[in-house]
Amino acid sequence: NEPTAAALAYGLDKKGSGERNVLVFDLGGGTFDVSLLAIDGGMVEVKATAGDTHLGGEDFDSRMVQHCVDEFRKRTGADISRNARALRRLRTACERAKRTLSSAARASIEI
Repeated sequence: NEPTAAALAYGLDKKGSGERNVLVFDLGGGTFDVSLLAIDGGMVEVKATAGDTHLGGEDFDSRMVQHCVDEFRKRTGADISRNARALRRLRTACERAKRTLSSAARASIEI
Protein backbone atom coordinates (compact mmCIF):
# COMPACT_ATOMS: atom_id res chain seq x y z
CA ASN A 1 0.00 0.00 0.00
CA GLU A 2 1.02 3.63 -0.33
CA PRO A 3 2.15 4.30 3.28
CA THR A 4 4.45 1.26 3.18
CA ALA A 5 5.84 2.29 -0.20
CA ALA A 6 6.42 5.81 1.13
CA ALA A 7 8.33 4.46 4.15
CA LEU A 8 10.57 2.41 1.87
CA ALA A 9 11.08 5.29 -0.57
CA TYR A 10 12.03 7.56 2.32
CA GLY A 11 14.58 4.95 3.40
CA LEU A 12 13.13 4.25 6.83
CA ASP A 13 14.28 0.64 6.46
CA LYS A 14 17.90 1.86 6.27
CA LYS A 15 17.85 4.55 8.97
CA GLY A 16 18.79 3.87 12.56
CA SER A 17 19.54 0.57 14.22
CA GLY A 18 17.54 -1.78 16.36
CA GLU A 19 13.90 -2.66 16.16
CA ARG A 20 11.41 0.16 15.95
CA ASN A 21 7.76 0.67 15.17
CA VAL A 22 6.81 3.31 12.64
CA LEU A 23 3.35 4.74 11.98
CA VAL A 24 3.02 6.10 8.44
CA PHE A 25 0.13 8.34 7.31
CA ASP A 26 -0.86 8.98 3.71
CA LEU A 27 -3.43 11.73 3.32
CA GLY A 28 -4.26 11.85 -0.37
CA GLY A 29 -6.78 13.79 -2.39
CA GLY A 30 -9.60 11.35 -1.75
CA THR A 31 -8.32 8.77 0.74
CA PHE A 32 -6.55 8.50 4.09
CA ASP A 33 -4.36 5.45 4.72
CA VAL A 34 -2.33 4.43 7.76
CA SER A 35 0.18 1.60 8.21
CA LEU A 36 1.99 0.38 11.32
CA LEU A 37 5.38 -1.04 10.38
CA ALA A 38 7.96 -2.95 12.42
CA ILE A 39 11.46 -2.26 11.10
CA ASP A 40 14.49 -4.26 12.22
CA GLY A 41 17.79 -4.73 10.44
CA GLY A 42 16.49 -3.57 7.09
CA MET A 43 13.47 -5.87 7.27
CA VAL A 44 10.04 -4.26 7.16
CA GLU A 45 6.98 -6.05 8.48
CA VAL A 46 3.53 -4.55 8.05
CA LYS A 47 1.78 -5.04 11.40
CA ALA A 48 -1.48 -3.31 10.50
CA THR A 49 -2.99 -1.16 7.81
CA ALA A 50 -6.26 0.74 7.59
CA GLY A 51 -7.81 3.46 5.54
CA ASP A 52 -10.83 5.58 4.83
CA THR A 53 -11.80 5.95 1.19
CA HIS A 54 -14.13 8.82 2.08
CA LEU A 55 -11.57 11.09 3.75
CA GLY A 56 -8.96 13.09 1.91
CA GLY A 57 -7.85 16.52 0.80
CA GLU A 58 -11.01 17.12 -1.22
CA ASP A 59 -13.08 16.54 1.93
CA PHE A 60 -11.01 19.16 3.77
CA ASP A 61 -11.54 21.58 0.88
CA SER A 62 -15.31 21.04 0.98
CA ARG A 63 -15.42 21.48 4.75
CA MET A 64 -13.38 24.68 4.55
CA VAL A 65 -15.69 26.06 1.84
CA GLN A 66 -18.77 25.26 3.92
CA HIS A 67 -17.23 26.88 7.00
CA CYS A 68 -16.45 30.04 5.02
CA VAL A 69 -19.96 30.15 3.54
CA ASP A 70 -21.43 29.83 7.04
CA GLU A 71 -19.11 32.49 8.49
CA PHE A 72 -19.85 34.87 5.60
CA ARG A 73 -23.60 34.39 6.17
CA LYS A 74 -23.21 35.09 9.92
CA ARG A 75 -21.15 38.23 9.37
CA THR A 76 -22.96 39.76 6.40
CA GLY A 77 -26.36 38.10 6.24
CA ALA A 78 -25.67 37.20 2.59
CA ASP A 79 -25.95 33.60 1.40
CA ILE A 80 -23.42 32.80 -1.33
CA SER A 81 -24.14 29.07 -1.36
CA ARG A 82 -26.07 29.30 -4.65
CA ASN A 83 -23.60 31.57 -6.41
CA ALA A 84 -21.52 29.17 -8.54
CA ARG A 85 -18.88 31.76 -9.40
CA ALA A 86 -18.40 32.77 -5.77
CA LEU A 87 -18.15 29.12 -4.70
CA ARG A 88 -15.52 28.38 -7.39
CA ARG A 89 -13.43 31.34 -6.26
CA LEU A 90 -13.90 30.38 -2.61
CA ARG A 91 -12.87 26.75 -3.28
CA THR A 92 -9.72 27.99 -5.04
CA ALA A 93 -8.92 30.24 -2.07
CA CYS A 94 -9.52 27.37 0.37
CA GLU A 95 -7.27 25.03 -1.62
CA ARG A 96 -4.56 27.70 -1.61
CA ALA A 97 -4.95 28.21 2.14
CA LYS A 98 -4.76 24.45 2.75
CA ARG A 99 -1.47 24.27 0.83
CA THR A 100 -0.14 27.27 2.74
CA LEU A 101 -1.02 25.59 6.04
CA SER A 102 1.25 22.69 5.10
CA SER A 103 4.22 24.92 5.86
CA ALA A 104 2.84 27.86 7.85
CA ALA A 105 0.90 28.39 11.06
CA ARG A 106 -1.67 30.75 9.50
CA ALA A 107 -3.43 31.38 6.22
CA SER A 108 -6.01 33.97 5.20
CA ILE A 109 -9.07 33.45 3.03
CA GLU A 110 -10.65 36.59 1.62
CA ILE A 111 -14.08 36.63 0.03
